[in-house]
Amino acid sequence: MTALLPDSVKQVFESFITTEFTTIDGKGQPITWPVTPYYRAGGECIDVTTGLGYPKKADDAEANPKVALLFSEPKGSGMHDPPMVLVQGIARIDDEDLDANRERYQREALEKLPATKDALPPKFLQGWFSWYFTRLYIKVRPERVYVWPRGDWSQEPELLDSHMEEVRSGHDEEAESAPPHSPPGDPVWDTRMETFGDLYDTAVLSIVSPDGFPFSIRVPVAVDRNERLVRLNEVPLGAPLQPGHACVAAHDHDQDFTWQRNFHVRGELVEDGDGWAVVPRKLVGGFELPPGSLVVRMRQNLPKIRRFRKIAKRELAKRDG
Repeated sequence: MTALLPDSVKQVFESFITTEFTTIDGKGQPITWPVTPYYRAGGECIDVTTGLGYPKKADDAEANPKVALLFSEPKGSGMHDPPMVLVQGIARIDDEDLDANRERYQREALEKLPATKDALPPKFLQGWFSWYFTRLYIKVRPERVYVWPRGDWSQEPELLDSHMEEVRSGHDEEAESAPPHSPPGDPVWDTRMETFGDLYDTAVLSIVSPDGFPFSIRVPVAVDRNERLVRLNEVPLGAPLQPGHACVAAHDHDQDFTWQRNFHVRGELVEDGDGWAVVPRKLVGGFELPPGSLVVRMRQNLPKIRRFRKIAKRELAKRDG
């Protein structure tokens, strides 16, 4: 049913090398990470993946299949002035044949990101990285698609819907619900938050909309050091902002994806006299491959790699059992 979407939107799905993928955990917290999308023209789903050693994205999507994909970072896509596209969809986890998934991932990742071949570990070490190359596929079937022409978040988006009869009738049929209760407490600060508004002048804000789907949009952000808040410099038109759990995700990469950095802040979206802001509760760094040699990257990521190997071993035992 993606065949009904405009060509410019399908080109975004095919050409972007990252998409911001949002799940909702058991506490109602939206969690956003950049991932690589895999899409074939006219396909039913947009696929993303996660490693067996860090399966939380897949676990959360399996528990709550309402997910979102935001296409807001065009670097490396080859597209000029593309739209920003938000897909709200239903996720299904493909983990039935992990050997086939690993082979598919190794093939498609190099097709999509050929420059990353030189960054791969040597063959004699690749078995040690099975926690990474063994993949869980998350297949997202679009339910609703928002399009901001030229990525302009100050304009109200165009709404496209895979349920075309709902678009024609001018409404959707999802039940609305109240946002989760936001716990009190002082903000939690981390020096990496200082990069908001500096290294990262925009970031991806994710919330849970009233219909239960994640809603994500890239917005200008700044740090309020005195109040220890991440502030929205502009309020995106048409975004269903309401107080509640929120996530602010930042990431960057080069044109060929030979390096990438990412982290996010989980907290609460609040409104005060100066506008909307996120009260930070937790900063989480992702699995990053920053600029530098393989040795430097290994040294930086070694604690995570050890943890991911243990998790992958546990996941395999769970499936074998």
